[in-house]
Amino acid sequence: MFIETRGNDGKNPQKVQFSYAVLNPSASFGGLYSPETLPEFDKDFFARMSTKSYKELALEILKLFDVDIEESILKEALNLYDEFDDKNTPAPLVKVKSDLFVNELYHGPTRAFKDMALQPFGYILSHLAKKQQKKYLILAATSGDTGPATLDTFENKENIKVVCLYPDGGTSDVQRLQMVTAEGENLKVIGIHGNFDDAQSALKSLLASDSFKESLKKQDINLSAANSVNFGRIIFQIIYHVSSYIELLKQNELKIGEKFYITVPSGNFGNALGAYYAKKMGLPVEKILIASNINNILTELLTTGVYDISKKELLQSTSPAMDILISSNVERVLFDKFGYKRCKKLMDELSLKKSYALNKGELEALREDFDAVYSDDEFALDTIALFAKEGYVLDPHTATCIKAYKNIKPKDIPCVICSTAEWTKFAPTMWQALKNEKLSDKEALENFSKTLNLHIPKCIDLLFTKEIKHPDVVEKSEIEKSITDFLKG
Repeated sequence: MFIETRGNDGKNPQKVQFSYAVLNPSASFGGLYSPETLPEFDKDFFARMSTKSYKELALEILKLFDVDIEESILKEALNLYDEFDDKNTPAPLVKVKSDLFVNELYHGPTRAFKDMALQPFGYILSHLAKKQQKKYLILAATSGDTGPATLDTFENKENIKVVCLYPDGGTSDVQRLQMVTAEGENLKVIGIHGNFDDAQSALKSLLASDSFKESLKKQDINLSAANSVNFGRIIFQIIYHVSSYIELLKQNELKIGEKFYITVPSGNFGNALGAYYAKKMGLPVEKILIASNINNILTELLTTGVYDISKKELLQSTSPAMDILISSNVERVLFDKFGYKRCKKLMDELSLKKSYALNKGELEALREDFDAVYSDDEFALDTIALFAKEGYVLDPHTATCIKAYKNIKPKDIPCVICSTAEWTKFAPTMWQALKNEKLSDKEALENFSKTLNLHIPKCIDLLFTKEIKHPDVVEKSEIEKSITDFLKG
């Protein structure tokens, strides 16, 4: 069962099942749905799973959560991993150094880790809408990767319309093209004058807006979301962290019970939250190391206990998917650690004062599971160049993880870093790192691939000749009208 991070307002059910939380992600007082309890891996779990495929592992974990979805539907959703580069290993673990491994999470249709969750999640949500014979509007706000993955998974699905909000100028050009060339008749992409936090705030406001939901109700349309505010995303993000450990076992890098680090390049904290839940379920994680960019709000929280955006401005970096100041999924950790009353108080303070502070004991509780560091663009560029010369290609987000690997990994045990996107989505930055020269996306893609003898996936290469279907860029105040006009056809 799932309960609400800020308590119950008397309007929503006290506890809900998985399918309800997927279809209705907005909880009381603007909160989120989180598991009431987490299942635990039994003592034989990892030994049993060491002979299983990724899909079999995923199904086993979903069964542990006792989700109220038929097993046949879960299997059909997980079969979408067959369309990844390697259907047997959708998230390969690659050894880079003696104690450094990369969990490559970008081998899906849009070349980013969001596919790992959104491919099966989209199938399940679409199934639920069809089963209930209800129409749904799915909202997504993106800093670059959620948008393309959401549009891909819901394209031309029955009973589903999708609106995706992205910050104009706040994504890479490839990420933007993946969105604005989307062809499904049920899709609408809207650029906004603002940053990702503005897009995410607009999404949360619409999810919580009684007047907006009432206007949708008149059209017989229900409202849901594809961002990681939806636990349907998070549950699939637990799985690949478990898979990385099982791969370490298969590669004889660890024995069952031995610990390892997970390092996550983080903006909205969903990826890190998946690792946290896996750790609580019994995955032997020493600590989750958070790597931030120059928008280092998470580093400040996890090292000082203070979350303060009152005097911060969102900065654009070479890792744009992490250009975030309001990290939604931190709330679920606060709820899990300190309960709904304290969580609501902290979230209310963040809303009113743009800041909150944990006490000493609360910070110590957070640091039992997390540590954090941040890197600037110069470090990321230097790291990309260094690893490329050594034969491994890191995108600008994954490169930030190397700062955590070097600076805050005290124990000599394996470290798995989550590689969240393929280099092709950030080619100008990749080329700048290699040659200190600025080129357009198309030129940078071609030059970088030729220099390092790398393949450019067809889905990326074709973007530059596709027709722009969604040219709209609007002010924040015009978002609701743009969505309403789209729904009216």
